Amino acid sequence: MPTTSKRSHALTAHLLLIAVTFVWGTTFPLVKSALRDVSPLLFNLLRMVLAFAILAGLNARSLRGLSRSDLRFGAIAGLFLGLGYQFQTAGLARTSASKSAFITGLVVVFVPLLSAIPLVRAAGAAKPGIYAFAGALAAFAGLVLLTTPSGSGAALLSGLGVGEWLTLCCAMGFAAHMLTLSRAAPNVSARRLGTLQIGFAALVMLVTLPLGGHPVFHLTWRVGIALAVTAVFATAAAFTIQSWAQQHIPASHAALILTLEPVFAWLTSLLLLHERLGTRALCGAALILAGILAAEAGPTLRQSRVS
Repeated sequence: MPTTSKRSHALTAHLLLIAVTFVWGTTFPLVKSALRDVSPLLFNLLRMVLAFAILAGLNARSLRGLSRSDLRFGAIAGLFLGLGYQFQTAGLARTSASKSAFITGLVVVFVPLLSAIPLVRAAGAAKPGIYAFAGALAAFAGLVLLTTPSGSGAALLSGLGVGEWLTLCCAMGFAAHMLTLSRAAPNVSARRLGTLQIGFAALVMLVTLPLGGHPVFHLTWRVGIALAVTAVFATAAAFTIQSWAQQHIPASHAALILTLEPVFAWLTSLLLLHERLGTRALCGAALILAGILAAEAGPTLRQSRVS
């Protein structure tokens, strides 16, 4: 593929992944409202089943003649995706929202750290450099400022309970999912991978559903709207786009872009709920953007100096 075409695809991938992250950030108010009428793990299952039905219908032709490799990558990606969502929801029920956000944000550190392991890193992918690690640390520090109140750092580090450990598993699950997509992208089409991973994630959620206790479901307008938006835009479309985007950008870059999710969540709250960001939160948002710029612009500047 010509260099110009590669750059064009990389730019498109970055922009589409930012759009996906925006969608994920704006779904928080919808899901929070819906959980008044449906239990969290059941909501996850319904969301994934509906998304899989949509993708299977749209991509029926692409799913013909599936190979063992397609099924293997789809199963692994779906396993990590499903476990990530289940651990996150289960952990959130047992810890505070600020602790959950803090620990989930470790995904931006886990991805470049795990990418440094040759067996984990995708074939042909470059080993993460100083800019990736610096960007991840800056983004992680920004995420802490954005999602935790002043003076809470010591409390966050004082000890991990069941909820915190579950959320830590969630961050590892999402990091493993992103790395799996990087390895799968060159071998499986985005349509197949996007559909298969959602199907296997739904299967994981079905098997783990009893762990959340007795399911509760009341069909209300809140549940209907939340399921429609999250299944169609935040799952079916979003993960198909992510599968394609990670064919053209490194997993560490994707992880940094996804740290914009809390920024978009805060902006949505500002517009819809009239909640304002304080100085601490604004500094956090700025650090996240600085981390992304460091990871994105750093290697380019280094290449320019070398050439």
